[in-house]
Amino acid sequence: MPGGRVISRNVSSANPFLDPAFHINWSSHTPDQIQPAIEAALTEGQAAIDAIAALPLDAVTFDNTFLALEAAAESLTQAWGRVGHLQSVADSPELRAAHNAMLPKVSAFYARIPLNPALWARLKAFAESPAAESVTGVYRRLLDETVNDFVQAGADLPDDRRARLEALQGELAEVTQKYSENVLDATNAWQLLIEDESRLRGLPAHAVAAARRSATSKNLGTDEKPVWRFTLHYPSLEPVMLYAEDEELRREVWAASTAVGSAEPHDNAPLVQRILRLRQEKAELLGQADFADLVLQRRMARSGGAALAFITDLQARCTESFAAEHAELEAYKASKTGAEPAPLKAWEVGYWAEKLRKERHDFDDEALRPYLPMNRVIPGLFELAARIFGLRITAHAAGDVPVWHPEVTYYDIHDEAGRHVGSFYADWHPRESKRGGAWMGYLVTGGPRPDGTRAPHLGYICGNLTPPADDHPALLTHREVETIFHEFGHLLHHLLGEVPVKSLNGVNVAWDFVELPSQIMENWCWERESLDLFARHYQTGEPIPQALFDRMTSARNFRSANATMRQVQFAKMDLILHRRAPEFFEGDLVAKIRNEIAETFIPTEPPGRPIVNRFTHLFADPVGYGAGYYSYKWAEVLEADAFTRFKKEGVFSREAGRSFVDHILSKGNSEDPAVLFRRFLGRDPDPDALLIRCGLLQPA
Repeated sequence: MPGGRVISRNVSSANPFLDPAFHINWSSHTPDQIQPAIEAALTEGQAAIDAIAALPLDAVTFDNTFLALEAAAESLTQAWGRVGHLQSVADSPELRAAHNAMLPKVSAFYARIPLNPALWARLKAFAESPAAESVTGVYRRLLDETVNDFVQAGADLPDDRRARLEALQGELAEVTQKYSENVLDATNAWQLLIEDESRLRGLPAHAVAAARRSATSKNLGTDEKPVWRFTLHYPSLEPVMLYAEDEELRREVWAASTAVGSAEPHDNAPLVQRILRLRQEKAELLGQADFADLVLQRRMARSGGAALAFITDLQARCTESFAAEHAELEAYKASKTGAEPAPLKAWEVGYWAEKLRKERHDFDDEALRPYLPMNRVIPGLFELAARIFGLRITAHAAGDVPVWHPEVTYYDIHDEAGRHVGSFYADWHPRESKRGGAWMGYLVTGGPRPDGTRAPHLGYICGNLTPPADDHPALLTHREVETIFHEFGHLLHHLLGEVPVKSLNGVNVAWDFVELPSQIMENWCWERESLDLFARHYQTGEPIPQALFDRMTSARNFRSANATMRQVQFAKMDLILHRRAPEFFEGDLVAKIRNEIAETFIPTEPPGRPIVNRFTHLFADPVGYGAGYYSYKWAEVLEADAFTRFKKEGVFSREAGRSFVDHILSKGNSEDPAVLFRRFLGRDPDPDALLIRCGLLQPA
């Protein structure tokens, strides 16, 4: 790239966001540094693109077009990635303002790339030349994917429509950012303070202690007059909904949770309608009937209709069990209260379901917590990775490598040959400055170099899991352990990538394939052999007693139709909104979409509310999981089937693990995902595998 590297080097000496050092000095990444860093990176990127666009048409080569474009925005990708990451884990008014000030410029830069006629002319000139026929392997994949990206993004549009598309992309970025901020701010704005300890009956001791610590952190209450503080962060919310005997306490938490994003000053309904308008207009500009068809044309499903058919079929196959499960729950409550069976209140479902599960399977999730201390779960996960994938994972001592918060740990990963394949940060506990949920991301993409060496990758995994207490380590729920394994699977997909083209590495795959490496990891949370690596009592070191393990596994598929239908509800809502967007541009958004998916709700009084106003997967990003939430169930079919190989060959099978690395984890988007799956399993996926595992279908 002519001149580009000089700009980056000169600025990076003074600006941390542009410093290419592998160990990132997070303390120097202050909001005032964002604007100059991004401006410099934008200038560098534009200069590189202009250089490609100015090439004589008879002088184009693969290197000076496709590979040059691949490298053009590296500095911007690095710097903006750090900005976005910091906003996710260390948000502040200053950081948010700096991010939002640059967001329109960054969005416009990326939107302009495929809409640059001169650039497209050079790429097309090479792609249609005889020389292009000699481009093979991963580089052919880059050529084809880039051409498809440009066409799908509007490269062939006339000037006026290209200009409108560029403006539309910028607006989408701003509106989705505001949606995300509203969810975070509304979540943080709510708290419930309890002064009467009797209202806490039924809550596990750890939840009561956590609520007391939360109050203390806000200087609320005293030893003589304690106060307990509850929030809408999941480790605080979940125990209330499952265990609190005080129905009014559950109702208050439920009402606040379902209202996130639904009231001023954080009302997201108008933003959702604006996002739907913009996405529909984008689809029509690009010659597609709707946004679902636009984004799915190059994913495994290929179309919105195919994705909806998949979800509708899944719904039909669990409808009977779904109805039976909630009728059973109504009858169970009636038997305990002496009342006639009737629909439960919306804030009662989790409470009575947990009681039924405990009674039927003699199993209480809380009984597992002492056996799932985080300080054993993490080393156990790493031992599992060593046995299956041949990896050695080591933690750096606190202070050895800079981190963004004292709770963050930094790790290195080496393979069997001793190569440093990558490093990662782990940040697991909630903070008010941190967005909710759990996620994985990456900061550096390394991989094979032209000289035959390999650069390490750098990524991170984050969550909002139960924090440690004063007298013991963080004791996790089993679902939280699954979350750790899930995000670690995404991380391995990035860190084990062996693709020489960065944009094709790791998780940069079709979104209905990306969850395969993450969701398959959750299976090891259910196997006796693997649990024994980490599920040890935090005081005695004893493994989970066999009787408790048996009860846990027998309860695995308890109300599995409900769990499946919940995901069907989210996916169906997503697809209907994006396939029939104009129907939702006006009027009561929540009421309209609920009417469309009513049969996926448990019949409660009052009726359950769709999560459309707080569904960050769909609306916190210009694309995100929009029209793609079905991917979770699609990939679950893939991983349920793929794990049958480990069940057959052994859950610690090094041969199966090596094959999974060779054919899935290391390949990224270098080949068609259906081909990669067939190479690993030796056949196409069996759609019945998931239903069999969930207990909703008997094996043949």
